[in-house]
Amino acid sequence: MTTRISKGRQRVDMVKIKNARNLQVTFSKRRAGLLKKASELCTLCGAEIVIVVFSLGDKGVFSFGHPSVKSLVERFLGRNLPQPNNDVHNQQIVAHREAGIHELNNKLMNLEGVLQMEKNRREYLREIRKRYNGLWWESPMEELNLFQLQHLKKALEILKQKVEKEAQMVNNNAFPFQTLGGAWTPSNCAR
Repeated sequence: MTTRISKGRQRVDMVKIKNARNLQVTFSKRRAGLLKKASELCTLCGAEIVIVVFSLGDKGVFSFGHPSVKSLVERFLGRNLPQPNNDVHNQQIVAHREAGIHELNNKLMNLEGVLQMEKNRREYLREIRKRYNGLWWESPMEELNLFQLQHLKKALEILKQKVEKEAQMVNNNAFPFQTLGGAWTPSNCAR
């Protein structure tokens, strides 16, 4: 019995194979490896993949698609068929998307509620201004509600701070001299 000596695995130059038999063998082996890698990618990552391979020798067309070749090709061509929901991964994506939409809808409803409250407040303030000719704070304290009292308190605190600031600036600018006995001396001089 003769033993066959193999060259083992060798590096193959990336040029077209000229021998038809070697070409077909390489095509078959590489095609199987390509389809296997595509299947692994779908399984590990949940990717949607379509691979279509045409044989050179008119031996046929080979394809692989996950979830199906037809649905992905239709989607690629722009016919927008709905994605199949039979896959757990797709169901998780849809559930996540719906949860995000639900959360955004809740935020929108809250903001619309706040907007409506502010519109009501604006109308209420307009009514008060009309009733008191724009001087609602001069109305008797007993007629003001809690919101108006809080608003008045805050406005008075801000006004007090502004008055104190102005008074400080007037004192510093208008009176640079202090009296000492009967004589005027600059305020920065030692006493």
